Amino acid sequence: MKRQFLHLSAYPCDECASPVIAGSLAVRENEISKETEIRQVGAICLSCGHRQNRATEPKRARHLPPVEWDPVVTIEAAHVTAAYAEALNRAELH
Repeated sequence: MKRQFLHLSAYPCDECASPVIAGSLAVRENEISKETEIRQVGAICLSCGHRQNRATEPKRARHLPPVEWDPVVTIEAAHVTAAYAEALNRAELH
């Protein structure tokens, strides 16, 4: 049975030194298989909104344990459009 896992990591922002949270999703076919279908879902600084996709040297990322995450069966176009518009509105406020 396929299971999807959410991976989160945190590292300092290059702009303001606040935490950047980065996430990815991966799929496992069973308990002992390697993860496949790995997709980066994005990274953003919690304070300034800077989108930094990885930690820069000499800083290191801290990785949280993976969490099983139920996949979304279907996403309607209206929901995607509404989420995109909401994200744009939030970005304009900063």
